[in-house]
Amino acid sequence: MPKHAHPSHGRRQLLRYAGASLILSVTPLAGAAAKLPSVLAVRIWPAADYTRVTLEHDAPLKFTHFTVENPDRLVVDIEGVEFNSVLDSLARKLTTDDPNIKLLRAGRFKPGVVRLVMELKGKVNPQVFTLEPAGEYGRRLVLDVYPVNPPDPMMALLEGRKDAVEPLKNEQDFQIVEKRPDDVAAKKAEKAPIEAPEVHTSKKSGKPIVDRMVTIMLDPGHGGEDPGAIGKVGTYEKNVTLEVARRLKARIDAEPNMRAVLTRDSDFFVPLQMRVQKARRIQSDLFLSIHADAWIKPDARGSSVFVLSEKGASSTQARLLAQKENQADLIGGVNIGSKDLFLARTLLDLSQTGTINDSLKLGKYLLGELGSINTLHKAHVEQAGFAVLKAPDIPSALIETAFISNPEEEARLNDDAYQEKLAGAIVRGIRQYFIKHPPGPKAKLALLS
Repeated sequence: MPKHAHPSHGRRQLLRYAGASLILSVTPLAGAAAKLPSVLAVRIWPAADYTRVTLEHDAPLKFTHFTVENPDRLVVDIEGVEFNSVLDSLARKLTTDDPNIKLLRAGRFKPGVVRLVMELKGKVNPQVFTLEPAGEYGRRLVLDVYPVNPPDPMMALLEGRKDAVEPLKNEQDFQIVEKRPDDVAAKKAEKAPIEAPEVHTSKKSGKPIVDRMVTIMLDPGHGGEDPGAIGKVGTYEKNVTLEVARRLKARIDAEPNMRAVLTRDSDFFVPLQMRVQKARRIQSDLFLSIHADAWIKPDARGSSVFVLSEKGASSTQARLLAQKENQADLIGGVNIGSKDLFLARTLLDLSQTGTINDSLKLGKYLLGELGSINTLHKAHVEQAGFAVLKAPDIPSALIETAFISNPEEEARLNDDAYQEKLAGAIVRGIRQYFIKHPPGPKAKLALLS
């Protein structure tokens, strides 16, 4: 059929050559048949929190899914798609140390139907959904398998530092208590689990001393399907932020009265709201989101610190950056239809003004220390409506460590020594903040659900 021919022309041809209708039914005229969807790429993102499998395709798909027991399996049937080499490679992409998936295979189930079978390592809550094109991705079919018993962020506070913290018998009254050298104080801490931690002043230095462990939630930006910004030589922002956050956690954990927890400890995507909820579950004293900025011009450079604004952005660049960062859920991929996996947003019905003021103070100390190791892009703390900074009761800041779009700064971000300098500067800023603004008592209820 000619490129611009009316569709009715094809129908007239069929009527005219009725004797050839049987042949035409299996051999359509050129250009008349709808192209079958093709799977263009498959990716697997394993993590203890959940494992994600994505199938990127070039046209809408019809699919059904169900679970089978003994052994536990997730089965997904995709209609009207050809089994190709991309789907055939799916099994080879699975690693043996995947926390949730034991085996994964795809094959022709019946004419016109491809079946995916995922054998699981335990009970899971599966989520199967589609995503519209976003960022560099086309349409995606997403298979998320969440373990029925997911990792508890509260336990992350205990593991690895058992010499410095003691769990209480009642998890609902969980409190982190710094061990003191004398046995009397240690016994007192055991017997008085709901006493508020005290802050007193040292007679020698006059500086406040915190009598409890402070907790800091570190949020490596992006992850998994969401690479973040990409540098000229191919550096992914998601990898840089994770490396810096790991180094920062090590330094914070080495402090005598601090502990850090990561929103993600490997390459997987965490929805923005879940990052906030993780911080609130452990009653974090601070929330720091680590990023590496990008701009359309390669000569943009320097470190920046941003905090939340309720009244609009402090600059056009801050507003644009917040818009870009808030799109992470579209690129990373959130199942909008699911309400059971993600904790409901439980923002307190009170003004965030006090928390934002504390965040500004925190940002000022961070910016001062970052300025000692790098150029500052802006000499003051900026503000915008970042979704990841919206915890109403936790001072929060987003740190743009450097411009990954600047070739010189991209090279520095890949340098181990510079990553250590970044971590050291951030820890110094945190330390200064707590010296001037000691944390208050923690509420008894630490788990918000």
